[in-house]
Amino acid sequence: MRLVIARCSVDYVGRLKAHLPLATRLLVVKADGSVLVHSDGGSYKPLNWMSPPAKLRVGTPEDTDLESGVIEQWTVQSAKADDRLIINIYEHLHDSSHELGTDPGLIKDGVEADLQRLLAEQIETLGTGFSLIRREYFTAIGPVDILARDATGATVAIELKRRGDIDGVEQLTRYLELLNRDPLLAPVRGIFAAQQIKPQAKVLANNRGIDCVTLDYDAMRGVDDSGSRLF
Repeated sequence: MRLVIARCSVDYVGRLKAHLPLATRLLVVKADGSVLVHSDGGSYKPLNWMSPPAKLRVGTPEDTDLESGVIEQWTVQSAKADDRLIINIYEHLHDSSHELGTDPGLIKDGVEADLQRLLAEQIETLGTGFSLIRREYFTAIGPVDILARDATGATVAIELKRRGDIDGVEQLTRYLELLNRDPLLAPVRGIFAAQQIKPQAKVLANNRGIDCVTLDYDAMRGVDDSGSRLF
């Protein structure tokens, strides 16, 4: 990854046109070909960018640009369209490159990881006769948290969240569509399990034939004796 801090102006030319006047900005050039233009404040999102696949060409400015103070011109050309990001650099303040290596990806927080482990160990929490097939069942679009069988022997895909919302239901829906293409697993039904599930997520899940289960994390850890509570 290359990080450049420079005084620059930026123009996006293509299906849309946008202009960023001269200012000091951070330019991020990533190994995947993307280029992002950031400012110091306002939003975590870039002011402008070119998504990969794209090619960066560094050229000499035209005479009129040289006269106005441009010392270097970047042209970032999209490989899929005629869109271009043109960055006119007036002054370099910082330029460094860093080898980040392969990213391990997002790791679930401790509670979600514990929920997965505990539910795998206590799979009959979901119903009598449930049995575990495996945790982190790999698919082409990511791992299913838990794959199990119910009392009838049918396959069940379980998506776990700390707080269940619509995005989690959509994620499980994609897993189910893929798993049901496998004749060795189909038919596969889904269970959306979380400590808290938003009402909108429950409605969407029910409409798609997905069961919702609210998990008592403390009870599963043996910290809270729910049977001795009055309320």
